[in-house]
Order: sequence, then C-alpha cells, then structure tokens
Amino acid sequence: MPKTSHAAGLHRASLAKLDDLDAALELMYYGWRGMTLEADDYLAKQGLSRSHHRILYVVARRPDIAIGSLIEILGISKQALNRPLTLLLERKLLTSQRSPEQHRSKLLRLTAAGQRIEQTASGHEREVMRKAFDRVGARGAAAWMAVMKTIADNN
Repeated sequence: MPKTSHAAGLHRASLAKLDDLDAALELMYYGWRGMTLEADDYLAKQGLSRSHHRILYVVARRPDIAIGSLIEILGISKQALNRPLTLLLERKLLTSQRSPEQHRSKLLRLTAAGQRIEQTASGHEREVMRKAFDRVGARGAAAWMAVMKTIADNN
C-alpha cells in the first residue's frame, strides 16, 4: 500500500540535534508513525481512530474486562474513555454486560465485527514489525524488545 504521507520518512530529514538522544527520539516518533500508518488509514475508513483501536486491542486480549480495569491498563481517565467507548458500543463493536458478581461493574467483550476490525488493524502493525524484525535479525529484535520493555517500565 502506498504511503499517504511523507511524515513517516521525516526521521531521515536533516533536523538540528539539540541533544545526543535527539536521533533516538526522532526514530521513536517516526518509527511509531511508520508502524501505525496503514492501520490508521484502515481505521479512518471505518470511522475510527487510534484510541478506538487501543480499546479493541485490550478487550480482545482480556474478554469480559471491567471498565475500571480497562482504564487502568490504558492509563487514561474515565472521561477520556467515555467518547471512544460509547462509539464502539453504539457501532456494536463491543458488548457491555453487568458483572454477575458486582452489579455496578460492566464487563466488555468484542463482537464479531469488533474482532474483525481489531485483527485487521493489528495485522497491519504486526506486518510492519515482522518485516522490520526480519531485516534486523534475532539479535536486533531482541535488543529492540529490551529497549522498549525498559521504556515501557518507566512509569
């Protein structure tokens, strides 16, 4: 699929380096953009965005997740979750049922349509990762995983 934007290649631009780690920051920003470009295009055609995909991604991997747990995993506020979650429920990409144990808690699960959208969007991203890991080999992939784990644990 052709790139819809030149933004993914900006890490190759001659930007002034104000710090020794600026090159790494630029690769992080534009690497993320390169990884999500096709998925975001697909989501936009579905009337969805990155925030919707994040919700679908987590719920696909934790069926019957409580909304409070989803908020905790995503690291966002209840208010930030409200709009994208409402749209996903309205579009019948998610279902919401009361927890039998805690009636105040709602449990979320993907519908078949939600599963298709999540798998397609994540599939675009997995393909970019697969190609990159194939190019850098097992040692490069392991090093990338180690760096990203360390960054992810920095909260």
